Amino acid sequence: MACWLFKSEPDVFSFDDLIARGEKGEEWDGVRNYQARNNMRTMKKGERGFFYHSNVGKEIVGICEVVTEAHPDSTADDPKWECVDVRAVAWLERPISLDMAKTEPRLKDMVLVNNSRLSVQPVSDAEWQVILELAGGTRTL
Repeated sequence: MACWLFKSEPDVFSFDDLIARGEKGEEWDGVRNYQARNNMRTMKKGERGFFYHSNVGKEIVGICEVVTEAHPDSTADDPKWECVDVRAVAWLERPISLDMAKTEPRLKDMVLVNNSRLSVQPVSDAEWQVILELAGGTRTL
């Protein structure tokens, strides 16, 4: 299964907000970047992603899971924009900041480190494991 990273500004939609949506989760709407949209089009139900607080905090704080595969984005007038639905699964024991990721040699090729503007991005299995290691694991909600 593929792994992902979803970015959101915490003052707009935080990991706490996603937790509050419960098992049903939330539509990951509003993405208007072709590469990010294409990433969501390839996602499968059950795949996991890191939840990253951008702009404020700039850190990976939790893990979410795809609960609905790509479908039309309800906030778009144009049907070319699609999104997935995700739900919160776990907190990271320790948030992983962008600065931390940039100084970790094993993450030198991570999209977050090299293209921090992409809002939905792939994470390799190796990168996933490094982040979990640095975070000291997860804690359930």
